[in-house]
Amino acid sequence: MKLDLASLKANSAEWKKACVKLPVFDIAAVRAETSEAPEWVHFGAGNIFRGFVGSIAQRLIEGGELKSGIIACETFDYDIISKIYEPFDNLTLNVIMNPDGTTSREVLSGIASAVKVDFSDASARENLLEIFRKPSLKMMSFTITEKGYQIRRSDASLMPVVEADIIGGPHSPRHVMSVVTALLFERFKAGQFKMAVVSMDNCSRNGDRLKSSVMTIAEAWREKGFVPAEFLGYLSDEATISFPWSMIDKITPRPHPDVLRVLSQDGIEGMDPIVTSKSTFIAPFVNAERPEYLVIEDKFPAGRPALEKAGVYLADRETVNKTERMKVTTCLNPLHTAMSMFGCLLGYDLICKEMEDPDIVKLVKRLGYVEGLAVVVDPGIISPKAFIDEVVNERLPNKFMPDDPRRIATDTSQKVGIRFGETIRSYVAEGRDLDELVAIPLALAAWMRYLLGVGDDGAEIEISPDPLKDEIAAKLSSIRWNEPDSYNGELKEIFSNATVFGLDICATELFPRIERYFIQMLGGVGAVRSVLHESLS
Repeated sequence: MKLDLASLKANSAEWKKACVKLPVFDIAAVRAETSEAPEWVHFGAGNIFRGFVGSIAQRLIEGGELKSGIIACETFDYDIISKIYEPFDNLTLNVIMNPDGTTSREVLSGIASAVKVDFSDASARENLLEIFRKPSLKMMSFTITEKGYQIRRSDASLMPVVEADIIGGPHSPRHVMSVVTALLFERFKAGQFKMAVVSMDNCSRNGDRLKSSVMTIAEAWREKGFVPAEFLGYLSDEATISFPWSMIDKITPRPHPDVLRVLSQDGIEGMDPIVTSKSTFIAPFVNAERPEYLVIEDKFPAGRPALEKAGVYLADRETVNKTERMKVTTCLNPLHTAMSMFGCLLGYDLICKEMEDPDIVKLVKRLGYVEGLAVVVDPGIISPKAFIDEVVNERLPNKFMPDDPRRIATDTSQKVGIRFGETIRSYVAEGRDLDELVAIPLALAAWMRYLLGVGDDGAEIEISPDPLKDEIAAKLSSIRWNEPDSYNGELKEIFSNATVFGLDICATELFPRIERYFIQMLGGVGAVRSVLHESLS
């Protein structure tokens, strides 16, 4: 059995014998409809899209609620399209890792086609423009991670690539936000057609963040005469172009060798992961946990698929905001980031193994139940307490969910302002005593300690990719592990940056505690463990 359309047709009995659910609709008809009248385009062709958003499309097509599939657009790593989508006919083998050790397997075919977002390629450029001229298009969505929306550097100046895009205009954009703006301009020229532009990334007020980046570029293009003033009105009018807020939650770790081994034993061939030229570790299969949540503000000017029939919560903006803040600032993401920092320092390679460590369990419980729940707002549709219970008791300890703290440690600089800064700001706004915070300053100190690239055993560790890694590491370059006296206030410049943390942490009474923890963590072998243990005792 191989993951392609021919094998699904010729070997359907064998696939079913391997306990793999196959598509029950006419894949060719769906793809033809998508080509003729597309409704949904998605930017970011990685695992959470393939395994979660792709399964939403599958459910809707199966139920007759959607006639066309999703057009997947990859904005960064084109090898994903040429090596993971095209050779497998745009199919994905979705493997759900159940807590009891069993798996649920399904071939997903709701992704109808895949496109490289490369305006330097004339064919790819025209293909994208043609899609956005179609009146049928209702929705473009995104899973491009937090950094995909970033158009400014930490000093608030525009990134060089964005500056170049502004000078070059809509004809040759390179940054994804510039590309999105150019495509919306094409839609404006084609007939000012309506559309929802939906971020599904873990960013606070993600719709506003997306809109702000698009509007910044559009305004700059207007000033240079590339676009008319009416285009800005088109983007600003939520009756034509909306930027709904959303909250998404599903853990989709990198493909694990144990999953590959079992698939191979069951006769499913060619599932080996690859490492792309952009260092993406990806496979034809996606392994993921079963819990999944997607809450979207119900604001779709051109209409939408019946998303609620595939388990999506549709709500007003206030409810989405409360749900997103609940998850991103309290119930999951801060716990993940905190334990990833300590996990990397303490030598763990699996999140589930960390949940066997009493000190780390204390850390995540204090962070969620004590520090986070004190300021969280109940969204009404999902209980914060029940959400944390599921995370701590079921999701994080799931031994059959092979998630790696090094994956979660990626792009931490783009996350800390939301995952920790928001809670700190809430404490300040409510007049709460910041001395109540222990887990948050521990996590922030551990992040700085992690960026030194030395584990708690004194061995060198690899630091996960981060757009500010080199910039922050340079500020820490004079600090030496096992020499606490080598610290001379270097953290002050970093923690005073409100762009990173959402506020000037140095202006709060929390900073001395972060600084103290960090200095103590420089104390040689076992210092990180000692600080973690003693601070939470």
